[in-house]
Amino acid sequence: MTTLSEAAQREGALSTLRRGLRLSPEFRAGLAGTLGLALIATVGRVVVPIAVQQTMDQGLRPAGAHGGGPDLSYIRAAVLVCAAAVLLTALSAYAMNVRLYKTSETGLAALRVRAFRHVHDLSMLTQSGERRGALVSRVTSDVDQISQFMQSGGLMIIVSLGQLVVASVLMAIYSWPLALLVWLSFVPLAFALRRFQRLISAAYTAVRERVGDLLSAVSESVVGASVIRAYGAEERTVRRVDEAVGRHRRAQIRAQGLVALTFPSSELVAAIATAGVVVGGTLLGVAGHLTAGRLVAFLFLVTLFVGPMQVATEVLNDAQNAIAGWRRVLGVLDTSPDVADPGPGGRDLPRGPIEVRFEEVSFAYPDGSEGSPDGEVRAQGPTVLHGVSLDIAPRSRVAVVGETGSGKTTFAKLLTRLMDPTSGRVLVDGVCLQEVRFSSLRERIVMVPQDGFLFDAGLGDNIRYGRPEASDGDIALALTELGLADWLEGLPRGLDTPVGQRGESLSAGERQLVALARAYIADPDLLVLDEATSAVDPATEVRIQRALEGLTRGRTAISIAHRLSTAEAADEVIVFHQGRVAQRGPHDELVGRPGVYADLYASWTAQRRI
Repeated sequence: MTTLSEAAQREGALSTLRRGLRLSPEFRAGLAGTLGLALIATVGRVVVPIAVQQTMDQGLRPAGAHGGGPDLSYIRAAVLVCAAAVLLTALSAYAMNVRLYKTSETGLAALRVRAFRHVHDLSMLTQSGERRGALVSRVTSDVDQISQFMQSGGLMIIVSLGQLVVASVLMAIYSWPLALLVWLSFVPLAFALRRFQRLISAAYTAVRERVGDLLSAVSESVVGASVIRAYGAEERTVRRVDEAVGRHRRAQIRAQGLVALTFPSSELVAAIATAGVVVGGTLLGVAGHLTAGRLVAFLFLVTLFVGPMQVATEVLNDAQNAIAGWRRVLGVLDTSPDVADPGPGGRDLPRGPIEVRFEEVSFAYPDGSEGSPDGEVRAQGPTVLHGVSLDIAPRSRVAVVGETGSGKTTFAKLLTRLMDPTSGRVLVDGVCLQEVRFSSLRERIVMVPQDGFLFDAGLGDNIRYGRPEASDGDIALALTELGLADWLEGLPRGLDTPVGQRGESLSAGERQLVALARAYIADPDLLVLDEATSAVDPATEVRIQRALEGLTRGRTAISIAHRLSTAEAADEVIVFHQGRVAQRGPHDELVGRPGVYADLYASWTAQRRI
């Protein structure tokens, strides 16, 4: 069993960035063209300093014996060249921006889809190990942070690096002593920023975690609003959300405070470098080693050199936030699904009645108290199924009963491959479930949960969820065959009736009817039903039972029975007790035999008489 990988959280920034780009090749599409435009835009910025130097040293020549003076034609040509270069720089920068935005959005969309699909591939155990809001934040807000960096900070880094290199080369050409002075001024800042980056990285990792906590608290408060009001827990809920907001605020302030320390340091070093160039350049000029034009141009170049260094401190904020988000996204992508689709190498099951076999199947949920460095959980909790072996014949209706915690729900999850056994094998039609492709498995086997989830759409769209190509006529016919035509006619808008979020516009019984109709339309060969009548009124129970008759006819049907009336109607009853199959046989036989089932049935009938 695995949890969301923590290995990515310990990676360095450059390693995280390299892996992120490797896993998202869309970011590299057209990169050569973008870098080419960035080079043009960068080179264009040094035209002005060169033009100033040439104008001062060549165009503004003092009057001499041959009637010198300012060379207006030279100055005019320099100005025109400078204007053309500035225009070309602006156009190149625009094209570079457009290309970068398009590439980054394409890459981020692919990353978001890839992460979202991977979340769906993770097992139910892995998903339940992380709060829903925190899991959603990895696909939404964490990717948004990457987007912000790629479209602003990433652009600034590309341009700034080019500008830094070009400015350094020209400074060395004009005056290598002054260039060395500027470089040495920034060396201590570069080393300090490298060490400071680790603190900022940890701070922004904490910020991304607090975002996940905040989304969890808010989403649970919204989804559980009815329970919160019913128990008068508004104040406690508000305090919980306020605490999550407060933790996020404190984490953000700490991270921003660390980043804020870098701003004045870069400005101080820039001021020292500029002052050093003025003093050193003046001395070199007096000594005849530097012309006035070169000194003025050098000061322009210092500005171009200092700009990227200051940008580096500004980008550090977005970069660390983005890298923290990227680590969390990689933490999802690095997590191997516990229940993996065998893919093209898997097997497809032919249509027809299904036979089920469990061979010495045992299962233990992961403890989660211990884990390996890569996030793999090695410790296991108590075994909840112990060496279960049984066969279920095709087209039989089987009721699985037992006390709470007896293992019957685990049995159902293993049968539908929501989980895999710790040991042993589950076979359908003689084929191990782990060898069956998911597309075939989900087509042949359908589980109807006790509280089927409905989407915020119309009734018809929810019913055809298992077979999107089903027409309204197909759905209406299915409801008629299930004995639900009168229920459909009583709805205000028929199949177009909106069900609301999570089906809240329908009653619990109506939601169950929709779940049964959805399973019928999907037309599986094996049905696994969590008790469908455990929380409905008697009239709705009769309607559901009638629908179940039509749904299970001709199919292998296994029902997790909470009400033993389901067991009474079954062909066979399987009784679980403390993770083992304690008894099995027809209801009439088991109820007359001393044992677990007889005790359960006696307790159930006694409750019905109260």
